[in-house]
Amino acid sequence: MTDTEVKAPKIEFPSNDYPIKVIGDTIVDIKQKIIDIVKKHATINDEKVDERQSSNGKYTTIQLHIIATGQDQLYDINSELRATGFVHMVL
Repeated sequence: MTDTEVKAPKIEFPSNDYPIKVIGDTIVDIKQKIIDIVKKHATINDEKVDERQSSNGKYTTIQLHIIATGQDQLYDINSELRATGFVHMVL
């Protein structure tokens, strides 16, 4: 590795306050649909769920915090959310 390359930060598991941001099309009940998918894989901190729409209303961002237990769990959440067809990004 050279000085110009950047390593991704290591995540220590379990993480009791792991943030996930989901950006998708603005559809009916998007927040609940995303929560239902994530709850299959993780415990969500219900006090830290936020929903915002883009300035033109085309996209909605849902930010939530979960108890993350490992890379496989995060991969499964990402995969299932992306498979919906209305989710464009999971950060």
